[in-house]
Amino acid sequence: MFDIAADTASIVLQQEGVQKLMLNNSGAAAIAVGLAAIGTGYAQRGIGSAAVGAVAEDSDNLVPGLIFTALPETLIIIALVTIFVV
Repeated sequence: MFDIAADTASIVLQQEGVQKLMLNNSGAAAIAVGLAAIGTGYAQRGIGSAAVGAVAEDSDNLVPGLIFTALPETLIIIALVTIFVV
């Protein structure tokens, strides 16, 4: 997936008339929040399935499972803060 993004970026930069690729503050903040959301989803994919499996085996693992599932969500909260800082 990341190889496609790099190839696409190199094609865009090599086209005629594209001399400089610039982002304003809003665009950079949008990219930061989007990448943070992708990272959060990627992290929660494995954590959520492991938490469900742990709770299925022993119901005492419910609280740690919820905590570990909620930890990656702090990434997106911090990324949303950057919108208001920028």
